Amino acid sequence: MPDAPCELVTVPARHGLEAVDILRLRECVGPVLHDGAGGTLGFLVPPGTADGWDLPGSVCVPAHRRSGRPSDPPVAGTGWLVSPENAQAGTTEPARLRAALSEAARTIAAAEGGS
Repeated sequence: MPDAPCELVTVPARHGLEAVDILRLRECVGPVLHDGAGGTLGFLVPPGTADGWDLPGSVCVPAHRRSGRPSDPPVAGTGWLVSPENAQAGTTEPARLRAALSEAARTIAAAEGGS
């Protein structure tokens, strides 16, 4: 089975963990990766997301999900925070991810005493 195209939105771990919680509550989180050092999280999103992705503090790049072995992460040196088997969607919808990341940023700022 050929690789399934997808893209990966990468964010700092703290920001990503808040967003994962928000997306889980709304039952719309797709597979999520964590890097080996634990500094970043990556959300699998549909192909074409990078074309319009401009959210500060995040990067969106092409990736390939191995459709024959979903247990294997698509990026070397990563593991699953939310595996494809435990995800609520095949990928995270970009608009929902953007909203969750924005909400997460506000939550973190409030927790740190910012506005």
